[in-house]
Amino acid sequence: MRRIRIQLRAELMLLARNGEQLLLTLIIPVLLLGFFGSVDVLPSADMEPIQFLTPGVLAIAIMSSSMVSLGIATGFERSYLVLKRLGATPLTRNELVIAKILSVFTVQLIQAIILLSLGLALGWQPGGSTWPLAIVVVLIGTSAFAGIGLILAGQLRAEINLAAQNGLYLVLLLLGGMVIPRDSLPDFLGNAVQGLPSTALADLLRSTLNGDNAGLVVPCAVLAAWGIIAPAIAARRFRWS
Repeated sequence: MRRIRIQLRAELMLLARNGEQLLLTLIIPVLLLGFFGSVDVLPSADMEPIQFLTPGVLAIAIMSSSMVSLGIATGFERSYLVLKRLGATPLTRNELVIAKILSVFTVQLIQAIILLSLGLALGWQPGGSTWPLAIVVVLIGTSAFAGIGLILAGQLRAEINLAAQNGLYLVLLLLGGMVIPRDSLPDFLGNAVQGLPSTALADLLRSTLNGDNAGLVVPCAVLAAWGIIAPAIAARRFRWS
């Protein structure tokens, strides 16, 4: 635990000093919610646009910082041999993965406070009494996407990793039901994307934050599976250099 705590502190200090990462993780989701929450241009299934959009943008923020931002930064750390030096210390790959996930989760909590406050200002109304479960959903979602990002970062060259992270992000964004309802997709595609972590995360955030508790079994199982398996693979397959 001491090594994880020390590495967690180092990761948070690096995040605080990296202006580009902070732009991606904090400012862009706020701009997305502020703009699309003020104009009626996106489909929103059978609910009010802001009710659909607020949890969806929070899911985008989690995917952006957990997978893309963390994955790209880790890929370049590996390319610059920063991680090779860490590999010579007592820090294990498991501990590195855990520290990185916890560092991103800390940022996610700040993100959630900012985005949900903005959502309330734009007219979003939380429902039911299950909203505290959203914290657990954010943690599991962070674990899932951080695991995916670290799998790519731990295997690919920095430049290829950069392209792969952004390409995967775009696919998950378009198909994951974060800003476009699954009902708008062709039937065969709408059923297939239920196995994606982005779909499960968006569905669970809407359910817990909006108070709709119907049909949670499948997204819970999907997100939990990704949240456990992806970090485990990342820790096992991660290469220091």
